[in-house]
Amino acid sequence: MSTIILAIGLVLTVEGLVFALAPSRLEDVLEMLRKMTPESRRAIGLAALSVGVFLIWLAKTIGS
Repeated sequence: MSTIILAIGLVLTVEGLVFALAPSRLEDVLEMLRKMTPESRRAIGLAALSVGVFLIWLAKTIGS
């Protein structure tokens, strides 16, 4: 459970930094995402999910 809370906290921290430091750049990124095909967005999402799960597993393994 503590891993999930840690992961959510890290995601919110990174998301908050993006909104606080580069709000106008975020609009450019969203426009770029709108132009991508759904398949491309899905592939990027699955890749990010895979990397995230791997990093959580790695952190748990190293920390144990």
